[in-house]
Amino acid sequence: MSCTAVISQQLRERGFRITPQRLAILQVLHDGGHLSPTQVFERTVGVMPGLTEATVYRTLEFLAENGAVVPAGGENSHLAYELTAGEHHHMVCRACGRTAPLDHALVAQFYAQVEAATGFRLTSGHLTIPGLCTVCKQRAD
Repeated sequence: MSCTAVISQQLRERGFRITPQRLAILQVLHDGGHLSPTQVFERTVGVMPGLTEATVYRTLEFLAENGAVVPAGGENSHLAYELTAGEHHHMVCRACGRTAPLDHALVAQFYAQVEAATGFRLTSGHLTIPGLCTVCKQRAD
């Protein structure tokens, strides 16, 4: 079962309708990764003519409030959305906006240390770390 189908099923089980707009936006995020609301709109309106940008913003807010998507830093630290997918971490270049995945195994010990030191239970498996990619780091050096 695709992650779009899993998320749709989870929302239905919680009593929410899966409208064609919600499904189309979930599919666009599934296919596109980190996307700004404008990018989501531009890609979704291609398959759903008549869709408004306001509907995309409201739908993204609804999906974020209900744990289906996660707002994260995108290109140049602008807001972007992605589907929730368990432990899912990224490094984002502050200069060019390039993103690179970060394996959870590299941050699992950090998560455990934060929880042990603070007593705070971390409930999100999403971490975005800003910095400079290798190309931009070389340019800066």
